[in-house]
Amino acid sequence: MQFFIDTASIEQIQEAKDFGLMDGVTTNPSLMAKEGITGQQNILDHYKKIADLVDGDVSAEVISTDYEGIVREGKALAEIAPNIVVKVPMIKDGVKAISHFTKEGIKTNCTLVFSPGQAILAAKAGATYVSPFIGRIDDITWPGMDLIRDMAEIYAIQGFETLILAASIRNALHIVDAAKSGADVVTSPLSAYMGLLKHPLTDIGLAKFLADHEKANS
Repeated sequence: MQFFIDTASIEQIQEAKDFGLMDGVTTNPSLMAKEGITGQQNILDHYKKIADLVDGDVSAEVISTDYEGIVREGKALAEIAPNIVVKVPMIKDGVKAISHFTKEGIKTNCTLVFSPGQAILAAKAGATYVSPFIGRIDDITWPGMDLIRDMAEIYAIQGFETLILAASIRNALHIVDAAKSGADVVTSPLSAYMGLLKHPLTDIGLAKFLADHEKANS
């Protein structure tokens, strides 16, 4: 399973890269604004910085919701760097645009997916990735991982090549469950990945080892 970092922070992306975790990046205008990056040209320039730093795919999101606007923005984003993936919302014109991009050889990430039916449409349109939002499904008291399992089963049966990118990851347990449920990729803040390191028995064991070592060498 691939690990993508969900951020616009160059510092966090570099930290993940140095740690050896990062396979790619997902970001969007909201995350850009969080880093104080506003204005269309500044956002495009920042996407370029991220793409240059990352070896894997970088999802960059369109703002338009009409077909012509999505295609126009998507082509501009794709021209930034070869590893840019155009992130498109799961709406009628979005699916139509994904189909167009697929024919043009432009990678896409269909975002805001909440049902198996939507996942089927994205795969039929040729999306490179499809992003089910696990945490947001959990928020409405429905098990988000059920969607991952349903999608993995459908894609396997039908032979769809679209990759399942588990998004809206809230914690380390979500990452483990996504891996068990058949996700090809997870995208998460760096903090959730760091949470995978933590276990009280590891801390206890390390403390005992260091204490024993100090006694033996004192």
